[in-house]
Amino acid sequence: MPAALTSPDTGPIAGSRAHPPPLPPMGSGGHRRGPASRSARDLFEQAVHELAEAVTSSHPYDRYCGAHMAALHASAAVVTARAVPAAPTRRRPRSVWDLLYREAPELADWAAYFASGATRRAAAQAGLPNAVTDAEAAELAREAEVYLGVVAQLLGLPFQDGLPLGTGEQSAAS
Repeated sequence: MPAALTSPDTGPIAGSRAHPPPLPPMGSGGHRRGPASRSARDLFEQAVHELAEAVTSSHPYDRYCGAHMAALHASAAVVTARAVPAAPTRRRPRSVWDLLYREAPELADWAAYFASGATRRAAAQAGLPNAVTDAEAAELAREAEVYLGVVAQLLGLPFQDGLPLGTGEQSAAS
């Protein structure tokens, strides 16, 4: 499990469910620029779908990977909504977590939390033994659900909290 991130009001807290702070109203400080674009909405919907599938999976590797990918797609939605188009340059590719940190600094703790799980996700995807435990998969799924709620609020999109989080034995929500 990654070390606890210490920001009490913006990011995940190891061992407990994070409670995001209220976000600034539309237009204050340039944080929300109006309704999310179609591509941002599509990425967020994909994230919700991935998380719903992840939490109903019976294998911890699938739950962990699905929850991590849901967070990645939700972050991509934020980056898509926030990024200002710039002239193309030849730079090294950046991870979505780096881009999220730059485009939405208020989500920096979330970016660090999910970035720290990327290696574990890769190990789980490769099927390496003992890559992820049931408890780690459950924790990541809980945090991903909270994070999707934060992103939905930030983008002004609907999100129903309360996906069937558990050990993966619950039936899929319709």
